[in-house]
Amino acid sequence: MGRLALRGRGPRRQARRQGAGQPASRIHPRRDLMIIPALHRQAAPVDSQAHRNTAVRLPVPSWAHLATTNALFMTAAECLHAATDYPIVFVKAGDDGKGGTDYAPIAVFGLSPGENLYVQEGRWRSHRLPLLMASYPFAIARGENGQFAVCIDSAYEGLSEGGDGSQGERLFDDQGQPSAFARQVTGDLEQLESQIQSTRAIGRRLAELGLLAEKRFDGTMPDGAKVSVDGFFMVDEEKLKALPDATILELQRTGLLHLIHAHWISLGHMRTLLMWRAERAA
Repeated sequence: MGRLALRGRGPRRQARRQGAGQPASRIHPRRDLMIIPALHRQAAPVDSQAHRNTAVRLPVPSWAHLATTNALFMTAAECLHAATDYPIVFVKAGDDGKGGTDYAPIAVFGLSPGENLYVQEGRWRSHRLPLLMASYPFAIARGENGQFAVCIDSAYEGLSEGGDGSQGERLFDDQGQPSAFARQVTGDLEQLESQIQSTRAIGRRLAELGLLAEKRFDGTMPDGAKVSVDGFFMVDEEKLKALPDATILELQRTGLLHLIHAHWISLGHMRTLLMWRAERAA
């Protein structure tokens, strides 16, 4: 089995020397956390005219279109459980509107750009899907007027125009009103949007406390090949220990301390990614 080490980010000159002369892979998040082009390939607003007879078949039969997606945003709420399935780290996620930087948790799927080790012949290797995937083929987008609109991926192969519901769940009834299925989807997406906003606030709080430190993963494959991943942040244990007791109590009462521990525990899955990469290369 390959070896894995965790290191803080030193000077870039030193970082280039590490990893046998190979540049480290970097994780690049998108600022728009609700519409992911690799996931929602042709996102379009759900419309009572355009989708009057549209039916949706679930579950999603294949995730092959995510085969080159190496990370995906996660909400703080789901991280507590997803830590048993994915490595979870933090990345910069745009400006916070106040001159600072937003940070967001993501699930890591691969060790290099364009690599997703969770997709195997179209199947997803974990039974627990990130919420953005569990909501697929639906998503929420913010319009120019600031209002949210429910969108659907027009490229999803599970869409049909049967009209009678025999080919899946209809979005609208015969009177052109949202179906019970569509109303449930809307409710789930509204809850997801609320969790996204809460997650942004949590990322800001961790940054305010100075807990996030840029890190780098260095691993060694069984054949001796070096693997390096950087461009992400972790909660620094020493910085956490240095916080006043009152702040630690605040983190415990608000659930942030549980999130931090889940984040740390999840990092053991980086070794799983090394193993899966070795299996794929065999």
